[in-house]
Amino acid sequence: MAVKKKAATKKVATKKAAPKATKKAATKKAAPKATKKAAAPKATKKVAAKATTKKAAAAPKAKKAPKVKTARKPNAAFMKALTPSAILAEIVGNKPLPRTQVVSKIWDYIKKHNLQNPKNKRNIIADDKLAKLFGKKEVTMFELAGIVGKHLS
Repeated sequence: MAVKKKAATKKVATKKAAPKATKKAATKKAAPKATKKAAAPKATKKVAAKATTKKAAAAPKAKKAPKVKTARKPNAAFMKALTPSAILAEIVGNKPLPRTQVVSKIWDYIKKHNLQNPKNKRNIIADDKLAKLFGKKEVTMFELAGIVGKHLS
């Protein structure tokens, strides 16, 4: 039992000694900070002078010929006219249309008939025509392109 008591007293002694050491360290740290702050403005002036010389040296390199922008080409797969199914034709018409135009016309129909969920605008509430197309009462806007793809050929 005597051994345990000695160990306990040693722990207490080390705990008491630690705060004293931190106080001394804190006072030592405060003094060098003041000298660093005084030296800092001199260093920034040197860095600023070096930066301006680097910028002046880099200026002649910047005179490269600018790249000519080419017109963006649309993806042929999106532009291919596809025939809508009979169910989809009720909403977008029976003429062959590109996939992008089909989705655009469906969104026009949704907005015209106010079919977006007012609480969550990402959800589309299906009316009678859209319920046939979707197969359920409510669909997210992320599912829309996949559903439309099944009705195009």
